[in-house]
Amino acid sequence: METKLFWEKEEVFDHFVASHPRGDVLQTTKWGRLKAHSGWTYWPLAAIEDGVVQGVALILLRKLPLGVTFGYSPRGPLFSSREALEALFLAGAKLLKEEKALVWKMDPPILDGDELWLDCVQKNRIRLIDTGLDFAGVQPRYVMTLNLSNSTDTLLKNMKSKTRYNIGYAQRKGVQIVRAKERRLLNVFYVLLQETALRDGFTIRPIDYYEAMWEHLVENNLAQLFLAYHDNTPLAGAICFRLPHRVWYVYGASSNEKRNLQASHLIQWEMIRWAKSLGTKVYDFRGVSGDLREDNPLYGLYRFKEGFGARLDTYVGEFDLPISQGGYVLWQGGLALHNWMRERARAGSR
Repeated sequence: METKLFWEKEEVFDHFVASHPRGDVLQTTKWGRLKAHSGWTYWPLAAIEDGVVQGVALILLRKLPLGVTFGYSPRGPLFSSREALEALFLAGAKLLKEEKALVWKMDPPILDGDELWLDCVQKNRIRLIDTGLDFAGVQPRYVMTLNLSNSTDTLLKNMKSKTRYNIGYAQRKGVQIVRAKERRLLNVFYVLLQETALRDGFTIRPIDYYEAMWEHLVENNLAQLFLAYHDNTPLAGAICFRLPHRVWYVYGASSNEKRNLQASHLIQWEMIRWAKSLGTKVYDFRGVSGDLREDNPLYGLYRFKEGFGARLDTYVGEFDLPISQGGYVLWQGGLALHNWMRERARAGSR
């Protein structure tokens, strides 16, 4: 098993990602190009046997102070065999050592309890990071997924009655869903996103990030923007990512106006119908808290997604491969301080 960087054959790298059952847009080189707009570099590492790609890891690299870096493979690595995975671990660690990295972080979309993964990470001394039950991890460990193998009528029937009612109510009141084909409509979405961030107390990226997303993902059929209107007033927006086997609901926003019209329910339904029309197998609502107690402040998010008939899947979690043992200790200390300061800032904004 040999490994190499696919700088000149990115289309082959991306084809493996798109055709892999666990493939994710975050492992494509197009995602790497998008992240390059915000200070990252990307390395498309592949494991090959007899000329055939058997595994890939898109490694994002970010510079830190003091001339060091850290590596991250969002929703990776992807592999077809144990040999390919172990080859990626060895080659990725060597590459990152040359780049003075402290750690290689990864969070593959592998279901919890997978024996091959757990055996390989133990053998390679890769550490599971406890990110808790909520959203302290980089990518969510607990996700809601909807199987699209049933007919649209059956999908509707399997929803909670309140969800089904809200979809019908929005339709009866004349809410219209638009699949955006013009880049200028990003401005409409961004205004909704600003309104949502102000209402819910979170920060958002500048609009040029979403313009880069349009360039690298939407224009390459890896993402799609949807908008909900009522009497020409934008009420909600959402961005989906897509590969042949799966569609992900990634970004959502809504207006403070006419919230009673349930535009957010209808836009989800139209995205589900769109995903099914593409022949997609799974609609992925992305993250929820793993704490499903009804008194958890995040329980409403689970209830909203469950209302569409989605089920809870738990992934293996977030892992660190230390590249520099001494540097990794400093990394952990700095990360703990960063998280503490972030929590204090959140508490002060409440």
